[in-house]
Order: sequence, then structure tokens, then C-alpha cells
Amino acid sequence: MLKYLIVLLDDNAVSYCHYSSKTEREVSISPDVLKKTIFWAMRENLSVQFVYSDVDVSDEIASLIDTIDHTDIGPSDADIIVVDDWNDVSTMNFVKGRSYVLRSGFKDLLTNGEFLKFILSLVDRLNIVIKDVENFSDSDIEEYKSFLDSLIPTIVGEYRCGHQVQLNLLTDRLMLTEMNNCNAGYESITLAPNGEFYICPAFYFNNQKSVGDIDRGLEIKNSQLYKLDHAPICRICDAFQCKRCVWLNKKMCREVNTPSHQQCVMAHVERCASKKLLDEFRKIDSTFMSEIDIPELKYLDPFDNIIKQNNK
Repeated sequence: MLKYLIVLLDDNAVSYCHYSSKTEREVSISPDVLKKTIFWAMRENLSVQFVYSDVDVSDEIASLIDTIDHTDIGPSDADIIVVDDWNDVSTMNFVKGRSYVLRSGFKDLLTNGEFLKFILSLVDRLNIVIKDVENFSDSDIEEYKSFLDSLIPTIVGEYRCGHQVQLNLLTDRLMLTEMNNCNAGYESITLAPNGEFYICPAFYFNNQKSVGDIDRGLEIKNSQLYKLDHAPICRICDAFQCKRCVWLNKKMCREVNTPSHQQCVMAHVERCASKKLLDEFRKIDSTFMSEIDIPELKYLDPFDNIIKQNNK
């Protein structure tokens, strides 16, 4: 069921996920389209997220935005602040009480581990988005394990000091009892500056077909494919923190409901690290999150496990 509407305010709206938002277009949402969009969101009872670029919106657009409860996502002065470069990180004034998204290449992330530990002491919530998932290979698995393991003492130390910092790669799995994926196309839909709907911002910025417009409404073909119950592997998986990004699914596997080997492996490496974090917390308090269980697994890719079982 649709819950969220993501509104891109212009063609340079910041990317907060795996896709790049670089484009040569220069379209900004018009007041007329925004009025219709806000009315549609109210009628459908949706939570609205406005995505900004580094260009200020007009006073008229700002006034319209203020007519509806919403969340702001942008490069600065927003509810969710997106940082797209490690050079920008060094100049950020991180404050507690706000959420941050840090987009990074995989290798850059690994080489900035110490800096990341410092950031975790400054923020309450940090989401790390790895921009080049498609380049991850099995030869990177051990390095990724070591990197995540190295962050565990920092998070435990922050909790000991009363600072319950959240890092999506490690702490999200501790708080979940079911899948909490992106769910674009099912729970969320994106309205682009041109007034057309797209499954998510990535589909717009990569020139995919729209799925309706603000005048005609939504027209998602085979909409069931965006639902978890039509993803046969994912629906029985317990890497609950996995984004199961439908854009990466389509880009790498040509099917929106089929994740790539890279997504599965990375999610399971994170799951295993989350178990280690949970074990460390329970050394301090044996009842810590007693309702959460992260069993040991002997595989990192569910597909590999299914193939092994079928060959028996």
C-alpha cells in the first residue's frame, strides 16, 4: 500500500541513494504542478518528502511546501542532510537530532574508517549509501567484514556513554523483526519536476518510462512485482536491513524483484556484523533486545544456499 510520496523539486535534486542525479536538464517543478501534487498527497493520505538541490526554491514554492506536513531532504539545512563527498564531510557541522546520509564509493568508505568513527560520535543517525555496489566482488568480502567489525567497539562505546547512535549498516538489523526494504513502487512513488510519476528518483534520472502523471494518476504495470511477496528469495530472507533496491535489481538483473549477487552478499556481511554487535551488547546486558534473534548462517548469498540444497 502506498505510504510515501517523494517530490523532486528540480533536476538537480540531491541523490540520497545508489543512483547519480547528474543531468543536463534544468527543469524545476512549477507552482501549478506542486499544488496538484500536494492535493493528491493529501487525498491519498501520503507522507511527503521534498528533495532539494543546492539552489534555493522560490518564495512561491516555499509557501506551497509549507501547506503540508513533510520531510525535507537536501544538501544542507534539511531534516535529512545528504553528504556526497568525503571532502564535504570534513567541512560539515554535524549536529545531533538530525539524520545524515553519506554517499560513498566502496573503497573510499574503507579508507575513511577512522573518520567515520569520529562522525558516529557527533550524530544520532547516519545512513551510508555505497554508490558503486555493482563493482563489489567476492574478493572484497573479507575487507568489508573487517571494516564493519572495526566499527563495533565505537558503537558500543557510544552506547556506554548514553549516546544511542544508529548506523544503518550495523544497528538497523538489531531493531527489525521483518523486512524493511526501500519498497519503491509499492510503498513509495516519486513525482518528478515534469509532473510525471516514476518508481523512484533513479528511474527518472536514468530516463526510464514514467508510470503516470499528476493529472492522469498512477499507472504501474505489473505492480505486484514491486511487492515483497513476489520476490521468492527475499521474502524468506532475514537480512531485514537490506534495501533491496529495485533500481539496482533492474540495472543489474533486469528484474525489479530480483536482487544481484552483490546486494545479497553485502547485506549478509552486514547481517553477520550486526550479530557480532548484538553479542557485544549482551556481554554488557544479557537481556539486551531479548526479542531479537540473529541466527548463524553458513552462506552469504541465499541463491548459493538454494543451489546447494537442490544439488543434494
